[in-house]
Amino acid sequence: MKKTIYSKYDKSLIADLPRVVFEGRIVVVLTEREAEKAVSYLLSQDILGVDTETRPSFKKGPMNPVALLQVSSHEVCFLFRLNQLGLSPSVKRLLEDTTVPKIGLSLRDDLGSLHKLGNFEGGYFIDLQDHVREIGVEDMSLQKLYANFFGQRISKRERLSNWEADILKDKQKAYAATDAWTCILLYEELMRLEQTGDYELIKIKEDVQANTTPQG
Repeated sequence: MKKTIYSKYDKSLIADLPRVVFEGRIVVVLTEREAEKAVSYLLSQDILGVDTETRPSFKKGPMNPVALLQVSSHEVCFLFRLNQLGLSPSVKRLLEDTTVPKIGLSLRDDLGSLHKLGNFEGGYFIDLQDHVREIGVEDMSLQKLYANFFGQRISKRERLSNWEADILKDKQKAYAATDAWTCILLYEELMRLEQTGDYELIKIKEDVQANTTPQG
């Protein structure tokens, strides 16, 4: 049976979907020594998922600097606390690497924020938004995309929490790791569907929303 996906996914359906959470190992990186070990591991992998988090500002003015860079393999996610670590040599080496594909969403924004911490030449990054357009999906948010392709819900409850806190809460760690890890799963599924054609795209008009949950 072909997978059913929608050009636009009805956001009202997401709340009823089962929640997906990264169940692998989460490692917080605070020092350059820890970063060096983390980067050596990450660059030995075949594919990585990436995302960033920034402490929200609830008043007008400049945005806060990016506080967290999360980079995940299938099994382990490293949380680089950039508000303490900065753009260290190892973090820069990771960002400039041209051998391992790093999958993210809205990467222009993430890389722009990271560039404000220091200069680096962006390496091998792949933006999911470029690929979902190729198969006719118009949604650009990670939550909608994951619901559309996997029938599961990514919780965004921790998005506006304090990412510069002295100690990150377990819920924050899980949120950050899930966002990076699910980028890998989405990319691999997109590549599978592009190669096999094993999907049916239902086009939703601007004024109409899907009222049926996609098949997994």
